Amino acid sequence: MIRRQLRSRDKSSCAYATRSPGNLYVQSRWKVRVLLALFSLLAGVTAEATQATPPTSNDAETAKTQEYLQLGLEELMNVEVYGASQHTQKVMEAPASVTIITADEIKKYGYRTLADVLQSVPGFYVTNDRSYSYIGVRGFNRHGDFSSRILLLVDGHRLNDSLYDQAAVGTESRIDVDLIDRVEIIRGPTSSLYGTNAFFGVINVMMKHGQDINGTELSTEIGDYNSYKGRVTYGKRFSNDLELLISGAFYDSQGHGRLFYKEYDDPATNNGVVRRADGDQSYHLFTKLTFHHITLMGGFLSREKIVPTAHYGTVFPTNRTSDYDEHGYVDIKYEKEIAKGWELVARLYYDRYYYRGNYLYNYSETADPLLVLNQDYDFGERWGGEARLTKQVWQKHRVTLGVEYRDDFRREFNNADQDPVFSYLKTNEGSRNWALFLQDEFTILENLILNGSVRYDYYNSFGGTTSPRVALIYTWRKNTVKLLYGQAFRAPNAYEQIYAATGFKANLALDPETITSYEFVLERPLGKNLRTSLAGYYYTIDELISQGVDPADDLIVFTNTESIAAKGAEWTLDGRWDSGVVGRLSYAIQETNNEQTGRQLTNSPQHMLKWNLIVPLVTDKLFAGVEGRYLSDRMTLQGKNAGDHFVTNVTLFSQNIFPRTEVSASLYNLFDEHYGDPASEEHAQDTIRQDGRTFMVRLKYAF
Repeated sequence: MIRRQLRSRDKSSCAYATRSPGNLYVQSRWKVRVLLALFSLLAGVTAEATQATPPTSNDAETAKTQEYLQLGLEELMNVEVYGASQHTQKVMEAPASVTIITADEIKKYGYRTLADVLQSVPGFYVTNDRSYSYIGVRGFNRHGDFSSRILLLVDGHRLNDSLYDQAAVGTESRIDVDLIDRVEIIRGPTSSLYGTNAFFGVINVMMKHGQDINGTELSTEIGDYNSYKGRVTYGKRFSNDLELLISGAFYDSQGHGRLFYKEYDDPATNNGVVRRADGDQSYHLFTKLTFHHITLMGGFLSREKIVPTAHYGTVFPTNRTSDYDEHGYVDIKYEKEIAKGWELVARLYYDRYYYRGNYLYNYSETADPLLVLNQDYDFGERWGGEARLTKQVWQKHRVTLGVEYRDDFRREFNNADQDPVFSYLKTNEGSRNWALFLQDEFTILENLILNGSVRYDYYNSFGGTTSPRVALIYTWRKNTVKLLYGQAFRAPNAYEQIYAATGFKANLALDPETITSYEFVLERPLGKNLRTSLAGYYYTIDELISQGVDPADDLIVFTNTESIAAKGAEWTLDGRWDSGVVGRLSYAIQETNNEQTGRQLTNSPQHMLKWNLIVPLVTDKLFAGVEGRYLSDRMTLQGKNAGDHFVTNVTLFSQNIFPRTEVSASLYNLFDEHYGDPASEEHAQDTIRQDGRTFMVRLKYAF
């Protein structure tokens, strides 16, 4: 996955490759079909061997949704969040600014990926380069950082991969949004609990349980660009306390049939036009098995994206350049009250990540093309475990003590031409770290809480680092004030440390980058139906890991060279009415600068305005979900501006018109806004144009 590898090979003479990309998927199809068959067999055997609870007349998911919708604003402030302190607590008592997106919102707004979910969150934005999606938060979205400064969890399991630390949220994500129960977005440095990657915050995705499905679900989606998705899910809670959820999904999109890039507007490069080179195909598998105090969870993703942009100096135009990812994990968790007042949570896990990049280059120095397929094939494997004890002490203290160990025993990078075969890189360097952390939630008064936590991490590569967090939370007359301070770190990843091939060199002496953050949060009701929150923050980043060229040898290397300072504010207004209308309006303003140059960071919008509204058109049967988001202009790497834009999405969602059937239709970018996201170093383009108006129709049937 040597995505930033900038090659000096000649691009002036390129040939259009017409070989179909379909054969690139064949290798993974048989694996997925076998796994789907095994999962289906497991579900059938379990159903036969276990006495099921009697089916209920009401759909379990619909009942859960109705219960949530009936909550008033005051009750919503008492909704529990888990990821902020690694135990359940009321949102208003969490030591962070938190946003929760529910399964009901996901389906009524027509969200297709986790990236769509995050686009609606105050202070967040997502950049897409027609290959991957990258998370931006509070004015920071570093080109090519692979969202490594956000920790992505699924039911507490770390999903950032072991090679690039990528928090994958687009179609490359291991998370199928149809299986999400809720998403907890926890802002601010959280390394005091989670260690590396919890730099700007944590996204904790809570998945559904078997009882939420309570049977079998079949769903299908059809959309623009010949896009299709199919899903089969089975879930049940049995009378012996066994609970099972198992799901398989397939997605295929041919993408744009024709794309134009002015940077290649030359007869030698097909006048800037590339055809049939935007395909996207993926397979998802997920299972969760719970029995008494033990939860076994596993997931697998196989995804390939044809890349039309000719990144890394590859041939333009062609449909033979692609990115292929495989993610898989198994996680077993034990959770129980082991003694009076003592709660134990322990888990063991194994993760595997594989990447293959197919890059078509023209090595010819004459008018006759010499096309060679260059490939990255990289492997990451790790195992680890953690345990934590929580106890209420002296009535006023809730103390958590934890330990974690992680062994990234395989971090392997390979790069070679395929015909003729020539190897540029073959390296494998493992990494290990352990950590201890302590948290105390001290209830000073009934309405005053002091939450403090500290964690020490030790890495075999650079040594130790300490991360503290302190929060003072005061509540009066339904108003809440939070004063937050935190430090976090991001350890250099394998790519930054050990990659050394053509034009690059390794740097095993890299230190972790650190952030220090100060934040003020005010939350208060405005009458019966409205609640507002205001957050102001200031943060600094030291020893930011950045890519540059060493003048001594002209090789690209990662170093700790930059410092960043940022300040901003986020305002949110939530509304909820007895009629069933639910809405949110938010505005964020931010200024993020490089302290050495005094210049604003690239890909950093100064203003973000978002609004979301769900309106019941027919009670409990038909809903309209409308959302809009505005991003101000962003500076590009070439010092120009990616213009501001306003995107509106509309979804009509129906349920209960036919028994156990849901139908929705969505229009994205309703007004066909033309805009582009700033491109990163590996692109000749300054901006990457995003999709115009598109549609999707979704049907789900449960039985």
